[in-house]
Amino acid sequence: MESNKDEALKCLNIAQKHRNAGNYASAKRFCQKSLTLFSTAEAVKLLEIIEVEASESTTETSSQAESSAGPSASSSAAEAHPSAAGARQRHHAPESSNAEGKAKANGGATHGAPKKSYTPENLAVVNRVRACNVTEYYEILSLKRDCEEAEIKKAYRKLALALHPDKNGAPGADEAFKLVSKAFQVLSDPQKRAIYDEHGSDPESRFSGRSSPGPSFARAGFGGGGGFEGEISPEELFNMFFGGGMQMNGGSFGGGPFGVFTATFGPGGFRTTRVRTNGRQQERAAAAEPRSIWMQLLPLFVLFAFSLLNALPSLFSTPPTPDPRFSFTPSARYNVERTTGGLNVKYHVNAAEFSGHPIAAELARNENKPGPQLRKFEGSVERAFTQDLYAQCQRGLDRKQRQEDQEVGIFGLGTDWEKVKKIREEPIESCDRLRQMGLLK
Repeated sequence: MESNKDEALKCLNIAQKHRNAGNYASAKRFCQKSLTLFSTAEAVKLLEIIEVEASESTTETSSQAESSAGPSASSSAAEAHPSAAGARQRHHAPESSNAEGKAKANGGATHGAPKKSYTPENLAVVNRVRACNVTEYYEILSLKRDCEEAEIKKAYRKLALALHPDKNGAPGADEAFKLVSKAFQVLSDPQKRAIYDEHGSDPESRFSGRSSPGPSFARAGFGGGGGFEGEISPEELFNMFFGGGMQMNGGSFGGGPFGVFTATFGPGGFRTTRVRTNGRQQERAAAAEPRSIWMQLLPLFVLFAFSLLNALPSLFSTPPTPDPRFSFTPSARYNVERTTGGLNVKYHVNAAEFSGHPIAAELARNENKPGPQLRKFEGSVERAFTQDLYAQCQRGLDRKQRQEDQEVGIFGLGTDWEKVKKIREEPIESCDRLRQMGLLK
């Protein structure tokens, strides 16, 4: 079951510890317990490795016992060293192999702390993680960018178990473990992950999220000294402080009441000159300013004029008279019955209201023959009547369908099909009326 997966991983971790300590019986027992709780490919592979190493360890023990009885016990002991036997299934770091080789050549045992062993799977995980860029956090954890928080924790737990220095002696395991820890630290924090997704850099870096510098900085003299080269041009720096346009090498910009402002960039540094304009130029600028305002407001005046012209007919015309009110059921208020000329729909109107309506005057002029106003009014009556019929018909069909579904059930076992047939043949008055009008098939 999926719920036992965490316990199975814990047992697998304990089995790995017993295996590293050389206790193959306990390692095999915990590995089998992991497979019983939740079968994984890692547990199956580890069990195979434990069985092979256990058998080889038994063979080495027996060979050591036989060799110790003979006269050449010292030379055979060197050949039966555990590191030599373990090399068939495990790989040692290059430094460990060289040290053992030198020690065997001198006829003595190796001295110092023993090098940790590792499996090909351990080395493959280390190489995959180290091949990633240090800021490719999703690739380091083998995750997609839209992964959930639970997937991040699961991937980190799996890689941390595989890369921990106490369990993985492959070269570079420490570095790979640090990369995994850093990736988890960033992706498990929602704020840091949002910054990383936006900028793609380490959110804890002091330069993360900052945009790249602007255009190249001109190599002009700004009081001597280097620095700031390739970041901003003199024109942009000038606009940053003073605003507006600028011309290099003695060009001018500006105008207005304060005159012309000139700027020069050269070997001597940055020079500015302010020159006042004469009175005639100021007068021309003052006279041109009101004219430009009227030109800007001209489109608004034209739009207002068109809107006023469109509204004039409605201001002086008589508003249309609303249609008389009607009802499909007679009452004291709606006391006159009428029938439409199209679908023969009966409706009722108020006698006083209808007689004072222009429709009544039209009927009087046409000698009770329907005119355009009456046909338009009765068309709205028929639309209201048919819309109500359609709604009633749909509700009736839905009710019959619910009754039929309730009677049949899910698989139709034990259904009274005679009752179902009666439900299907039950008439719906509104639907029948629509069929009589030719509005429903």
